[in-house]
Amino acid sequence: MTKPKTIALSAGEPAGIGPDIIIQLAQTAHPCELVVFASRTLLEDRAKHINLPLTLIDWKENEATPHTAGTLHIVDIPLKTKAEPGLLDAKNSAYVLECLDTAIDACKDQRADALVTAPIHKAVINDAGIPFSGHTEYLATRCNTEKSVMLFTTPTTYLALQTTHMPLKAVSDAITEQALTQTLDILHDALKRLFKLPQPKIDVLGLNPHAGENGYLGFEEIETLIPVIKAYQSKGYAITGPLPADTAFINNSADCVLAMYHDQALPLIKSNHFNEAVNVTLGLPIIRTSVDHGTALHLAGTNAVNAKNICSALEMALKLTTWHIHTIIMHRLITLT
Repeated sequence: MTKPKTIALSAGEPAGIGPDIIIQLAQTAHPCELVVFASRTLLEDRAKHINLPLTLIDWKENEATPHTAGTLHIVDIPLKTKAEPGLLDAKNSAYVLECLDTAIDACKDQRADALVTAPIHKAVINDAGIPFSGHTEYLATRCNTEKSVMLFTTPTTYLALQTTHMPLKAVSDAITEQALTQTLDILHDALKRLFKLPQPKIDVLGLNPHAGENGYLGFEEIETLIPVIKAYQSKGYAITGPLPADTAFINNSADCVLAMYHDQALPLIKSNHFNEAVNVTLGLPIIRTSVDHGTALHLAGTNAVNAKNICSALEMALKLTTWHIHTIIMHRLITLT
């Protein structure tokens, strides 16, 4: 009998809806083991607050069983100070990162098969004096990865970002031939290896309006994007662009679209697939998926939280874990023969 996968969960900002959606996720049976890295007291208090049953069980490694509704395995990490729904406290920022670090280590050490993260609050972590730009960048650093790529998946669209959490004025300088090549290498490999697309078709968006209008609206397309794209095309890759962002999504048939910056494409994803979109971090030695929404402080502890997004993130993590293991097995078989 195949051993169930173990999925690590980080509960995110304790004052936000992270604990709520983790508790809601636990109310349904799943074919995997769920292990949350969080404060036992926080989860017990929040479960009572939203009137949902929750039995927390200390995690025993290597004894994975399918998840039973109403329960949750836990690695207890105490809060630094009591958390109130909706009220940020910078004293708990170190706790948030400790939960995340411990969950990452479990995946790096192969004690867990994948990581699913609940939302964190970047500003309050920085308020605590800890430089922090986001999950994606933090995971890359903790995993000693030079470059990671943010990919959003929906039932109809795969959308990746060239740059992630940075001021708009810094985007142009960040789009270099080297950076774009790194992104396309990681993205193309992941689409083939993890998402089973034999010849991924990738559309690359331009940075400027109308993709630069032949240089009249900017030179980034001419100086950087076009040379990189042509280099891939000369090697037989199905990569096209740069395309004007305002029309690129009309009747688009590409497997994936690569946008140049965060808000160039995220409004499309969030307006059309808010409860279904999953954030996947590519280029890491571990599998990580996440919800595609924020901490929603005003909803924490209100019973008005929709947990569909984290359910989608768990489903994607299980798929990627299965596909990843299959790829490793096939590679070993080919190597042996």
